Amino acid sequence: MTPNKPLLLILFLIFSGGLVRAQREPIGEPSWEVGLMAGGAGYIGDLNQNNYLKISGLSAGAYVKRNFNQYLGLRVNYTYGQVKADDANSDNEQFRERNLRFKTSLNEFSGIVDFNFFNFNLGGGTRQFTPYLFAGAGLVIFKPTVKIDGDRYRLDRLATEGQENGYKHVVLTIPYGLGLRYNYKDTWSVFTELGYRTPSTDYIDDVSGRYPANPVYAGNGQNRVNLSDPSVNQIGQPNTQRGDFRKRDTYLFVSVGISFTFVSSKCYSF
Repeated sequence: MTPNKPLLLILFLIFSGGLVRAQREPIGEPSWEVGLMAGGAGYIGDLNQNNYLKISGLSAGAYVKRNFNQYLGLRVNYTYGQVKADDANSDNEQFRERNLRFKTSLNEFSGIVDFNFFNFNLGGGTRQFTPYLFAGAGLVIFKPTVKIDGDRYRLDRLATEGQENGYKHVVLTIPYGLGLRYNYKDTWSVFTELGYRTPSTDYIDDVSGRYPANPVYAGNGQNRVNLSDPSVNQIGQPNTQRGDFRKRDTYLFVSVGISFTFVSSKCYSF
């Protein structure tokens, strides 16, 4: 479940054109950079199928980056975020009847390549600002939960869809997106970026396929809840559709941040 293919194709063409242009420019000196960022986190999946910009929680992160020149850099990135969704708040009547919900934290560790469009001055160039694209690979740790009568339950441990072996909560993830950075004072810069992530799982929200033959319950007495099918009218007949059958969920981070670049005197003497 990712942004549409035409958008990805446009980003690829822009990236390719920028590489050609970069090859014609003088190459600057390598440098190290550190940065902090904060913003919002969102999720697109079985409980939010169409809104690719919906923010449901906060995010924060940090990175260490090696700038090879004014165009190209590689960063080691850590980002924490929280996302959630609740069918009860949906505009879709069928979703409200289904009545599923979840909340999860996201701990992402990734390696990301940044490519600046313009000849950015902190890499040895002449431009004070530049848009940029990024892509990479990493791991994300997620643990979907639900709260019942003040107690929080780990859904990934309960096999709410009858999975024999459960599912992994540490999976490969592919980050990609775009941003804008501005060098406002000496070696200090500010930036903002929008990044989507495609993890190799459809269980960020604990929902993927069909209702199980043996539902999972939580709570006690009158407050006992069917976590596999919490709908009021118990619509989840065994082997009928529970999720949307797409192979993967998506999550996103929208961030603003500040960075410091360790620039040698050579970078200013070209």
